[in-house]
Amino acid sequence: SSAAASKLGVIPMEGSHWLSVKDVLAEVSKRGHEIVVLTLDNKILIDSLGMYELKTCPVPFKKEEMEELIR
Repeated sequence: SSAAASKLGVIPMEGSHWLSVKDVLAEVSKRGHEIVVLTLDNKILIDSLGMYELKTCPVPFKKEEMEELIR
């Protein structure tokens, strides 16, 4: 049987994982569900698209520092 819910909380990871999750969230949003995405302040790919509420948590290093570490 299918499940019914109206609210969904998501804690995604950066990178290709987020790109896949974003497509799923778009479909879930079309079906009328409320979505909250919780991520870190220094996020790189995770963005707010209006189909979900984006909440961030502070971290002790900046986005620029993360990008440099990745490079």
